[in-house]
Amino acid sequence: MSTTKQFMFVNRKAPYGTIYAWESLEVVLIAAAFEQDVSMAFLDDGVYQLKKGHQTKGIEVKAFEKTFGALEDYDVTKIYVDQESLTERGLTTDDLALPVEVFSRAELGKLMEAQDVLLSF
Repeated sequence: MSTTKQFMFVNRKAPYGTIYAWESLEVVLIAAAFEQDVSMAFLDDGVYQLKKGHQTKGIEVKAFEKTFGALEDYDVTKIYVDQESLTERGLTTDDLALPVEVFSRAELGKLMEAQDVLLSF
């Protein structure tokens, strides 16, 4: 019997101003270290987490966008973005720091239904 479960981490919050984005990334890396099937979805203001070129000097917080580079080392390659969220915020995949798969909100909903564990940040 396999102990591997499908985990999806749903990121809806802006990258700074709360701890949600940073905590999500830490939990993703922990789950992946335990060899779970990990994916990430970015919706709403969560798409800003993936935007290239975070400038955080003015808010005196360390930018964590470079930490996303560690995802591939942990075999986290299933990174999904909501098309509507990108469009509403004037972003395209060229604005993002990582390669992603773009899905409609309905398609993302179907992916979420297929998960064993769904955690929202």
